[in-house]
Amino acid sequence: MVKEEQIERRIQIGLSGWGDHEKLYDDGAKASDRLGMYARHFPIVEMDNSFYAIPSPDQMDKWAQTVPGHFGFIVKAYQGMTGHARGGTLSKYSSTRSMFDEFRASVRVLQAAGKLRAVLFQYPPWFGCERKHVDILKRTREWMEDLPVALEFRHQTWFAPEFREKTLDFMRSEGWIHSIADEPQAGIGSVPAVLAATREDAVMIRMHGRNEKGWQTGGQPNWREVRYLYRYNEDELAQWRESVLKLLEETSQCWIIFNNNSGGDASDNAKQLLRMFGMDSGPEPIRQMDWLAEDIFTDK
Repeated sequence: MVKEEQIERRIQIGLSGWGDHEKLYDDGAKASDRLGMYARHFPIVEMDNSFYAIPSPDQMDKWAQTVPGHFGFIVKAYQGMTGHARGGTLSKYSSTRSMFDEFRASVRVLQAAGKLRAVLFQYPPWFGCERKHVDILKRTREWMEDLPVALEFRHQTWFAPEFREKTLDFMRSEGWIHSIADEPQAGIGSVPAVLAATREDAVMIRMHGRNEKGWQTGGQPNWREVRYLYRYNEDELAQWRESVLKLLEETSQCWIIFNNNSGGDASDNAKQLLRMFGMDSGPEPIRQMDWLAEDIFTDK
């Protein structure tokens, strides 16, 4: 049983990215203001821009200085490191090892600042449970050295009945934090929510939504907008609240990241879950009409 006074220390809720959650920002906020404003609402964020390009150490340092001391980043691994990017995208690196070296140097800036929670390796739907892929995971774990790493699959074979426990045991032995996915069950390219922690210090949950019809839209130009268009209802979040409390019987911390933001629902659902745990759901952003009304109608 998790004591009430431990809730805020052991459960951290946040969003994927900080640039596209309009409901969190004051009117007139510049792009450069958004991370600081985001940090007023949530203690953790998944850095998703690192998936598309490795940030420079200087940029990582600027982001680290923008947020308060207690704030944490989960950094999504660069796409070339997980097999999403192929061909010309990788031509700037002389080798796969040099790509990892550059990424690791960037992430260590956050680690030195005490603001790195984990590096998330989310593998693509074609990364199935095969010996060659197990070898890639072992090499990746080795090349990431002492950095904390989280692992999320998108191919169902890893959690097929005959492989489920072997997969979890492998993650435990290699030191991977389990990233549990809440997503539609839409064939081989999706995984079930396996409620198991693989390390004693942390487990991660990523809330992708349950848009089953939109999940298999990879070939469409707007596939991302369609796939993550979903709003969790009260009952679905209540079920996850109970699952999180159960997971905390196995591990010290649980990080929950909402990625269902195609319709702007991620921040609302995250705040809804915060309230379910009895936690502060953050301030209201400053809106232009709010201060105009105060200036005009408030007695002086």
